[in-house]
Amino acid sequence: MHPPGRIAIQFGACSLAVCFALAPDQCNAANTPAANTPVANTPAAHAANAVDTTNAKNGEVERLRGLSRINLLEYRSTSGAGLAEASDTGQWSARRAEALEGFQKVAGKLPPRDDACALAPVTVEESDCGTYVRRLISYQSQPGGRVPAYLCIPKAVLSGGKAPAVLCLHPTENKIGFKVVVGLGGKPHRQYAAELAERGFVTLSPSYPLLADYQPDLKTLNMPSGTMKAIWDNLRGLDYLQSLPFVESRHGFAAIGHSLGGHNAIFTSVFDERIRVVVSSCGFDSLLDYYGGNLKGYVQERYMLSMGEFLNNAAAVPWDYYELIACLAPRLVYVNAPVRDANFRWDSVDRIASAARPVFALHGSPENLMIRHPDCEHDFPDNERMEAYEWIARGLQWTSDPTRLPPKEPVR
Repeated sequence: MHPPGRIAIQFGACSLAVCFALAPDQCNAANTPAANTPVANTPAAHAANAVDTTNAKNGEVERLRGLSRINLLEYRSTSGAGLAEASDTGQWSARRAEALEGFQKVAGKLPPRDDACALAPVTVEESDCGTYVRRLISYQSQPGGRVPAYLCIPKAVLSGGKAPAVLCLHPTENKIGFKVVVGLGGKPHRQYAAELAERGFVTLSPSYPLLADYQPDLKTLNMPSGTMKAIWDNLRGLDYLQSLPFVESRHGFAAIGHSLGGHNAIFTSVFDERIRVVVSSCGFDSLLDYYGGNLKGYVQERYMLSMGEFLNNAAAVPWDYYELIACLAPRLVYVNAPVRDANFRWDSVDRIASAARPVFALHGSPENLMIRHPDCEHDFPDNERMEAYEWIARGLQWTSDPTRLPPKEPVR
């Protein structure tokens, strides 16, 4: 069962709001601002924007496992002094470890790396796409579990060169699944795996479990949730990329995704620092803001059934995107949060970014968190996609095709 969604239908000068049921990455409560008004990039503006008065009590956001949700430098001191404020990255690592533990209490434990089996990749078919080759492959992420994926390889590297690689995670698509990101149907503006391959990157696009034709038996595979299964499949996908002779991995990898793929990229990246650039489009807002705390959309086998324990108490969930975005520091993080996205609230994204930026600053990289607010609905527009590709090129130090890089100043 999903929470009610909302769509506005226009009849001449009149509109009608219709409610229906969707998954968490497909709809959210009404959140459209009157205009696209970026928040000033100043400490005062950040502080003023950090408090969500909609969900606050006495002017403060509900705490997260007893810790501040907006002062993410706060951590539990191991010296017995109670709560303290991190003044270096070593101290903040205690908060980071607790954040990942809190996430795993709901999504389930990440399997140990010792559980990684032989990948045994198989190529099913190959297509010539002009400047690159697209291969439909599968790889074994765990015994008895094979993951279908598309591997796009620029022809320039097949003759002896190397190129960096990007993990391309698809949005919710129950008919064609991962095909949408390689341009084989579906909605426009989702073909980022194909576009990145055209720009010289190797791209890997694995299927998301329990969508379209990829229907793994989570119980048989001993996977605690669809979310954790996706994370594990993605991590094994990175292992596969790292094994390829034409992949340049010295500077790490990038992960990009829209909607479902947007939060899948975040979930995967917090568990693997080989991912040096993270691009999340229309992928998240705070759990406190998601339908005002109505979390039914998360209570699905392909997400996290354990979220059912918190249906009427979002503040009690032991994880939130506030911490997860901060856990990505000091890596390059690009977020597309449209002002008319009916799925995830753009202003909630700003509050999360304001809270996370001091953690990026603690790591010496406050400019590495960029938030964009295009004037559109739940979409990944051309301008933002192209800029995200430039962001990826910068992070992976890829200069074979000179492009205009975005400014280091984190425009909001």
